[in-house]
Amino acid sequence: MAEINVVPYIDVMLVMLVIFMITAPLLTQGVKVDLPEASAEPIDDPDNEPLVVSVDAGGSLYLNVGESPDDVITEEDLVQTVAAVLRRQPKKSVLVRGDHAVDYGAVVSAMVLLQQAGAPNVGLVTEPPEQ
Repeated sequence: MAEINVVPYIDVMLVMLVIFMITAPLLTQGVKVDLPEASAEPIDDPDNEPLVVSVDAGGSLYLNVGESPDDVITEEDLVQTVAAVLRRQPKKSVLVRGDHAVDYGAVVSAMVLLQQAGAPNVGLVTEPPEQ
């Protein structure tokens, strides 16, 4: 009776596991933003990743959509990109990550730009306070 030799399949699986373990941390990208702390409930919606506009300490804007989310985006490009995404997915959540050291006016300006792009609701991202 012929039997299937599963050893090569196990070897391939282990190699793939190692590759995924090494590359997964490299896939997370973002802009360094020192978020303010606040007690708030986390948003649980893994199927619908929100649009996140980040405002760094210098007041530069970043958007987590596109080919390079680590590049600064202009106000005009931000409005156009967010409007295009919201036309395709009107229920998409829109959030603003403002650095702790940034002027409050820069965060409000980002929220106004999102409103101009057609975002019905804009949330603010915070970090939970350290206990």
